[in-house]
Amino acid sequence: MAVEIRKVESKNDLKRFVEFHYDLYKGSPYDVPTLFSDDMTTLDKRKNAAFDFCEAEYFLAYKDGKVVGRVAAIINHKANEKWQRKSVRFGWIDFIDDMEVSRALLEAVEDYGRQHGMEEVIGPLGFTDFDPEGMLTEGFEELGTMATIYNYPYYPRHMEQLGGWEKDNDYVEFKIFVPKEVPEKMARISEMIMKRYNLRVRKLTKKEVFEGGMGHKIFALINDTFKDLYGFSELSPRQVDQYVNMYFPYADLNLIPIVEDWSTDEHKLVGVGITIPSLSKALQKCRRGRLLPFGWWHVLRALKMHKTNIVDLEMIGVLPEYRSKGVNALMFYDLIPWYNKYGIEWGESQVEMESNENVQGQWSYFHTEHHKRRRCYVRQIE
Repeated sequence: MAVEIRKVESKNDLKRFVEFHYDLYKGSPYDVPTLFSDDMTTLDKRKNAAFDFCEAEYFLAYKDGKVVGRVAAIINHKANEKWQRKSVRFGWIDFIDDMEVSRALLEAVEDYGRQHGMEEVIGPLGFTDFDPEGMLTEGFEELGTMATIYNYPYYPRHMEQLGGWEKDNDYVEFKIFVPKEVPEKMARISEMIMKRYNLRVRKLTKKEVFEGGMGHKIFALINDTFKDLYGFSELSPRQVDQYVNMYFPYADLNLIPIVEDWSTDEHKLVGVGITIPSLSKALQKCRRGRLLPFGWWHVLRALKMHKTNIVDLEMIGVLPEYRSKGVNALMFYDLIPWYNKYGIEWGESQVEMESNENVQGQWSYFHTEHHKRRRCYVRQIE
């Protein structure tokens, strides 16, 4: 029977769109399902602040009356303007191992892009860099993370066999093993740069984050830090409000150091390290992405009781003019004792552009293992 592509047009359709992933990956020891409520909010055109500058359509693939695939077609106008491209993105893509299905889904994205004057299809990408991006091409037997995509090995094989798809960008990911104590060289350099540049590393309070404006300052720094990275579009004030309220209420601020320049009157924020206890195994225990009835307990144990030996290094941001001053080392000088206190054995680096040697250079103090690779593809619209 032929594949039928249907546009998501109702809330029930959107629920089917989100829940297809749970069905396709049921029982996978490596996939980390997103929370159902998070995906429903992110994909809701009324709730996600990214729709201030994005537009999107979602599609479901049916075969023999059953859902067999899904994909989101997204146009980020801010990113297109910044990078001088006419791109439609594909994201949230999942499909059974059937070439007819994957072809029909990607053709739906291409048709959507063509109708809106786009010249190429790229992905997997979300609305912004805060959404999962890149199709897994190596590391299929490694545990996924909350912030990244897991997919079966046949996904990239489909991309190769469909024809016309080329590499647009590759990401690499590393395991970063936590030493039992701060490396001597790191400690020596950290003490030196604090004195030489009058830099200070410290922890925030919840009051500073929510009432003192530090939450917004952190995301302003992130905008400045990541502005030149692949596909990045600056976060709007409304997006920043959403992310501050989404991430910081449950964050362990002991794992989020900031670095300030105390040679300036305002103690300028120059670096931040956002790291969180891994929620991968906890989320696997949330039935179909729900916190109720018992999923909340597993998430709480990971976040507050540190019942995990993995930390996710979500984001390390340093202002460009301070990157040569050892700010990265200063943050890990502070973090390593906390990791050991919490029983953390290794960290997930998350996605790093394979060409970004400066980012990968920050792991020189650690024993590392390159264990995953993922790709963003591009295809010209005919």
